[in-house]
Amino acid sequence: MVSMAETFRADEAVELAQYVRGEFVESRHIGSAVVIGPDDETLVQLGNTTAPVFARSTVKPFQAIAAMELRVPLRGPQVALAAASHSGSLEHQDVVRGMLAKAGLTPEDLRCPAAWPEDEAAKEEALRSGLGQTRLAFNCSGKHAAFLWACTENDWDTETYLDPEHPVQQRVAKVIEEYTQEKPSAWSVDGCGAPVPAVSLRGLAAAFSTLAQSRLDLSRNARAMTVATTMLDYPWAVQGHGLPNTVVMEDLGVIAKLGAEGLLVLGAEDGTAVALKVLDGSQRATTMVGVSLLAAVGAISQEQAGGVLSKVMKPVMGGERPVGSLRLGEPVADLFR
Repeated sequence: MVSMAETFRADEAVELAQYVRGEFVESRHIGSAVVIGPDDETLVQLGNTTAPVFARSTVKPFQAIAAMELRVPLRGPQVALAAASHSGSLEHQDVVRGMLAKAGLTPEDLRCPAAWPEDEAAKEEALRSGLGQTRLAFNCSGKHAAFLWACTENDWDTETYLDPEHPVQQRVAKVIEEYTQEKPSAWSVDGCGAPVPAVSLRGLAAAFSTLAQSRLDLSRNARAMTVATTMLDYPWAVQGHGLPNTVVMEDLGVIAKLGAEGLLVLGAEDGTAVALKVLDGSQRATTMVGVSLLAAVGAISQEQAGGVLSKVMKPVMGGERPVGSLRLGEPVADLFR
């Protein structure tokens, strides 16, 4: 029997967080995490950080860089939307619609699935108007619009832009390999229909370290500098007002990018970067763990970390009152002792 390719196992993971109700540990989030410094030095390693993980939406900034390398003239919030996992607000949809118009295309040309907006106001509008689910509202529509725009700028076929052999996806693969410093160990199809690579958490941290440092270093790639700067200039576009990635970027100046199945990567201004995966795919503890790891190595202060987490973490409720909270797992908490 042929063995199946896989990510790290439970016996290679550590307890990153606990879900505590009263004084009872009700659930445990296990996973792996790595923190690297601006000189690529490993500062913290928890669990197996060299096993492959499907990078999912954490690679969107590099997909945006690839689109710009293919002559897509992204400007302002368009850059952030190309790197976004957005909530489908009306503001998000308007920017994506404008990107498509600049490319001479319409939302019907998108090949991502149709979805309801995650943004409540936009969802209410879709229900009230009878519009229903749309491709514009899907959280990856900005990335897809950038891919399509690359096609029209280069006279390439727009019907097959998600094919791994399409010139757009070939450039994406090249950029991901360049920034992660790894050749992906596997490729599959992401939830949006685009190719998705399997790379290590270590590789993702290295990619975000380079991306973050490009903001202040004119000797680095100008397109990476544009993506990094614009994500922080328009943090609402990368996820949505009040949502964790946006709050982290607004309050800390740290590039934040979630990925499906429990992924989060953070890049601080000095190049310190965190990459983590919760093994069962849950996002519940990722922001708490990632921000705490930045604080543990001194990339941000503990006060800054606490301020951000107070905005994005929800208490464990018992009826109408808080009765517990998420807490750091011992391997993470030990870093503060």
